[in-house]
Amino acid sequence: VHSMEKLLKRLIGEDIALQIRLDKDCRPIHIDPSQLEQVIMNLAVNARDAMPEGGSLRIETANVHLGPAFAAGHPEVKEGSYVRVAVSDTGSGIDEGILPQIFEPFFTTKERGRGTGLGLSTVYGIVKQALGYVYAENTDGGAEFTLYFPPSPGQSSDESDRGQGEPALEGSETILLVEDEQTVRRLTR
Repeated sequence: VHSMEKLLKRLIGEDIALQIRLDKDCRPIHIDPSQLEQVIMNLAVNARDAMPEGGSLRIETANVHLGPAFAAGHPEVKEGSYVRVAVSDTGSGIDEGILPQIFEPFFTTKERGRGTGLGLSTVYGIVKQALGYVYAENTDGGAEFTLYFPPSPGQSSDESDRGQGEPALEGSETILLVEDEQTVRRLTR
């Protein structure tokens, strides 16, 4: 997130103040860095579009624990430790009537020719692929997208998460490679 600061400032323009607040003790997460950058870029572009007269864009990271109270309101969530990435703006917010649809592919509120409607569905797909959760809500002064990522296996400080990491990927299997072109076979091997 920190390495994107210069790029984000150019992307959002000088009328929007960028605030980045990163928890220096955030646990690592298992995600392709370029995909996380794409998520943040998509959210920053949407925030910029919601603030044509300027405003503020804030990106925060923190270690959090999602307990029973949170899980009760979000049945898809597994209780435990997560890394939270929050992207909030002081823009116009999201119309409550369309809030349930915003992560659908090809859904857009932008004028024809000004967007494909794939930005937020891409965000959703990347977060889900990383076994995380993403939520959008209106705030008093704009909108906030909150992403929760599980920490990398072995990185949790939560007692209830210990011992539940994914098993090591190792084995003694044999792979049969079949290719009639010798050069392709060598390259593939």
